[in-house]
Amino acid sequence: MGMEHVIRFSSGGSPDLRRVMVLLAQHNFPVQVRMVDGELTLPDEALPEKWKEVRLGTPASMVTLMRRGGEIAVVTWGNADEAMQRAWNAVAWAVATAGEGEIIRPGGPQRPDDFRASVPFPEALGK
Repeated sequence: MGMEHVIRFSSGGSPDLRRVMVLLAQHNFPVQVRMVDGELTLPDEALPEKWKEVRLGTPASMVTLMRRGGEIAVVTWGNADEAMQRAWNAVAWAVATAGEGEIIRPGGPQRPDDFRASVPFPEALGK
């Protein structure tokens, strides 16, 4: 069973994946698209505008993005170790930041900066 962060976008859309990847790279946390809608991709392959599921390779492991209407679920394994959970949090933050969305949390929605301050992050991204 997996764990997920759900990001909701007020615009009903979602961010361009390139913006998410650039944001993470600017914070010394590079990711690569490994699969799009069940198809393997090459690192330099153009990213599609329309997608349902994307798997990102992070320094810790794989994180899955699943598009659901005006939301994106950022998913990782339920038994993810601390490094993987930090990567999962970083990707969720970047998706929310790039798309001006909110992360849906048990206590209510959080803006990206509030989320970042409340969960563990990779050391490369700092606080």
